[in-house]
Amino acid sequence: MKIEKAHRTDANALTELTIRSKDYWNYGAKQIEVWREDLTITPDYIDDNQIFKLIVSNNLVGFYAFRSEGKSLVKLHFLFVEPEYIGKGYGKALMDDFLERVRTTGYEKATLDSDPNAEKFYELLGFKTVGKMKTKVEGRFLPIMEMELKSTPQQYT
Repeated sequence: MKIEKAHRTDANALTELTIRSKDYWNYGAKQIEVWREDLTITPDYIDDNQIFKLIVSNNLVGFYAFRSEGKSLVKLHFLFVEPEYIGKGYGKALMDDFLERVRTTGYEKATLDSDPNAEKFYELLGFKTVGKMKTKVEGRFLPIMEMELKSTPQQYT
């Protein structure tokens, strides 16, 4: 298992992985199409953000993407894992890598907008829900979550 920086040429593979992973929650093809633009990773997005991919046995298994939102705040934009690898610790490995990476750069807080189905995952890793964001789907909200970053990693259970 290795985590490495994504390249512009990874855009299509990352987009396809994102869509498969989102569809893991059985939203259906129609709903996925509504979100397709939001789930698309472009070469320019890769240039403008920090994106790291997880490779296992030469296969792309997952990735995460983040961007600085100021001197002390970082926002996790994406964290997706191939459906057949969900529940096997790869999401946690990606999150551990993200948190280690951002802690060493001096950020004080990490934030993210979670899929409602992933909220419990982020809570288990130390994020707290601090609000909700209206989405394109009427009556649907995303949990807004954040974590205070400490200089030393906390122990996750």
